[in-house]
Amino acid sequence: MKRPITARQYYAMSQKEQETWDSVAHVISRMRDRVTLAKAAKEFNILPSTVVELGRPALRIRNGRYVPTKTDHLLRVLNALTVEGKKEIATRDSEQASLVGGHWAAVQRYLQTGDDSALLRFKGKRVTDASGKRHLLLTDLKELDRQASAGVLSFESMYAGGAL
Repeated sequence: MKRPITARQYYAMSQKEQETWDSVAHVISRMRDRVTLAKAAKEFNILPSTVVELGRPALRIRNGRYVPTKTDHLLRVLNALTVEGKKEIATRDSEQASLVGGHWAAVQRYLQTGDDSALLRFKGKRVTDASGKRHLLLTDLKELDRQASAGVLSFESMYAGGAL
């Protein structure tokens, strides 16, 4: 399997290859939470050797163990909740992927508890996709309530699946 660099390359992969690639990115993200490669790979049902082979640019060897770099440029395809609606966005920046994940967590917190304080830090924030286009993240409470009532927003919504 070849490491995808563009969304087009990602979508040209088989479903199984996309799932493998997504798991590599998830494992590296978990490793940033100080989880070992072996344990993180087991969580996502992928061989550590596959993670090392495909995720090599995001890994370093320290004291004989693989550790993640602080950031990476591995392609990730994510759902982002923007003012234009839910969109699949391909990014090659782990910090942008973290921004999207943090935004989803804030949205879920608001929907579950009514507490909008976490959403405040996303007001006016944009996520930049792999092509350089910037997408404004949705923080309008009335619109979030509307979409939640329509069944558009669920925890599963944050995970990509389908075509761009």
